[in-house]
Amino acid sequence: MLDDTHFFLRNIWYYAMPGHKLRAGAMVGRTLLNEPILFARQKNGDVFAIRDICPHRGIPLSSGRFDGEVVECRYHGWLFDQKGCCAEIPSLVPGQDFDIAKVRVRSYPCRELDGNIWIYMEDQPGASEPPIQDIPRVPEIGQRGYQMAETMNFPCYVDHAVIGLMDPAHGPFVHRSWYWRNRRSIHEKAKLFGPVPHGFQMRRHKPSKNSAAYKLLGGIPETEITFRLPGVRIEHIQTGRHTLVNLTAVTPINEQETEINHIMYWTLPWLTLGRPILRRFAKEFLAQDRDAVVEQKQGLKYDPSLMLIKDADVQARWYFQLKNEWARSQAEGRAFVNPVKDIVLRWRS
Repeated sequence: MLDDTHFFLRNIWYYAMPGHKLRAGAMVGRTLLNEPILFARQKNGDVFAIRDICPHRGIPLSSGRFDGEVVECRYHGWLFDQKGCCAEIPSLVPGQDFDIAKVRVRSYPCRELDGNIWIYMEDQPGASEPPIQDIPRVPEIGQRGYQMAETMNFPCYVDHAVIGLMDPAHGPFVHRSWYWRNRRSIHEKAKLFGPVPHGFQMRRHKPSKNSAAYKLLGGIPETEITFRLPGVRIEHIQTGRHTLVNLTAVTPINEQETEINHIMYWTLPWLTLGRPILRRFAKEFLAQDRDAVVEQKQGLKYDPSLMLIKDADVQARWYFQLKNEWARSQAEGRAFVNPVKDIVLRWRS
């Protein structure tokens, strides 16, 4: 049975958006974890995030203007800098006793790494400096940026999107196709898993014989798949001297909507030539998963009791255990203790 995990994790880095969606001198308003947030990129390329509500009359700051340095509210022209501090109130006249230094909007720690923008969602703003090393990084890529990024919204609570992301048994059914898998290709698998910081990893191995798409990479590919809180999956494929990395991040917008970002990095030159075809396949895969959760919602309306079985659902069990342990460790002010242990999991898919 599923635990009661209907809450968003705090004091952790969430994926905000691919970097190309925020050009220099631009801003964009988003809702993440039910919070209105304005993201902006300064003229020098730095990104920042502040609460997307003017404290004066409550209008969204994202409906105003941004000159690459400060945000101007469209209602009365109040200016706010990258730290959320009020820089100017145009209506004030000399000598009026009003300290604009007391006016500010909440600011969020925000960083850009490997071409991705991340935001730290605190439960107590400014309580401590967030650990930058906790931001998920893309392995074996160096300074190379991503070659492809796809974003899709799923009309479901974040937990359903996450456990669908890590589900090893749905492939031949949800993603049934000639180039991937089908009902007749199902066979038994055994994979070694173990803990990593804030998550778990399917240790490096050769892809299963019914994973035909991997053969297109040439050579003898090996892959490892890492999952970590709050909802980030990184698949690292190595074939000879070349690397392919898929980063998939699940970020809640609110209780009914979740955003999925699928980011791809590679060093294989021919994949760049085939990017239009690869993009089509990526969109199709995401759409198939989205269609599944749309149909799942029809049954969830009746609040059924749900099941997690062994061994195909162990990763989903781990996710809920990790999520609950993170919440408990934050509430109790102690170190996180990973509940995952080294184990070989077996299932058919």
